[in-house]
Amino acid sequence: MNAIHDHRASRQAKTERPPFQVSFEFFPPRTDVMEERFWDSIRKLAPLHPRFVSVTYGAGGSTRERTLRMVSRIKSETGVDAAAHLTCVDASRDDVDAVVRGYRDAGITRIVALRGDPPEGVGKPFTPHPDGYRNGAELVAGIRQLGEFDISVAAYPEKHPQSPDWDADIDNLKRKLDAGAARAITQMFFDNDDYFRFVERARKAGIAAPIVPGIQPIHSFKQISGFAARCGASIPAWLAERFEGLEDEPETHALVASAVAAEQVLELVDAGVTEFHFYTLNRSNLVLALARLLGVRPD
Repeated sequence: MNAIHDHRASRQAKTERPPFQVSFEFFPPRTDVMEERFWDSIRKLAPLHPRFVSVTYGAGGSTRERTLRMVSRIKSETGVDAAAHLTCVDASRDDVDAVVRGYRDAGITRIVALRGDPPEGVGKPFTPHPDGYRNGAELVAGIRQLGEFDISVAAYPEKHPQSPDWDADIDNLKRKLDAGAARAITQMFFDNDDYFRFVERARKAGIAAPIVPGIQPIHSFKQISGFAARCGASIPAWLAERFEGLEDEPETHALVASAVAAEQVLELVDAGVTEFHFYTLNRSNLVLALARLLGVRPD
């Protein structure tokens, strides 16, 4: 009985951790059906009191108005702080600054600032607008001049596909943070060692700001694999093997996805991570389960 008691006490001690902070990312829905699912997910996740909910921004500002509409409505109807994404692709400084002022005037004080990928894809070279911001650091500095914004920027645990080497990649992150960003949020990754090595490199370079892991639950392995290929994130062989043959078995696929996400999050927790950013794809089920594992629940 003493051994059992000691084992239970050990498990209880492991769960007695500091409070966790979570944030959730959504994209602007394109159809009425998608918008219904969007708001259903928002309503389910808002009671968890996330640090913020972010809404993405289409290439070249293609969803500018929808992004502003969504973040404004989220903040007014749920009370949850909302962050709007912003890129400088195919836009002049005046155009970008006008968007920032629009956010400010609407009461949106959080921005996720991204240089953005070329319309041709992440593998193509980025060409700034002749009168635009040339990179993420310039974009952050420009935003800071227009108001007191809380700014998040991107980080890449497997290195940005256009970075020539790790020194250049880490230096780029440092310049964005030095320009006024409060934190970095990572691109999705599926091997936690990539994240740990990245954080170690950043700390050695003198970066002290939070580097929040971006977690992508695998609602559809085929879909997520496609996303990963387009943004330069790798799918480990062991992960592909877990989902092999499950394309036509949705229930088993969902169970495996839950187990994979739980393993990843709990390993990060054991390493001392207390902040998480979840890419929801406008779905709430797996994210709700992960939040519960962290002890993040509605009041």
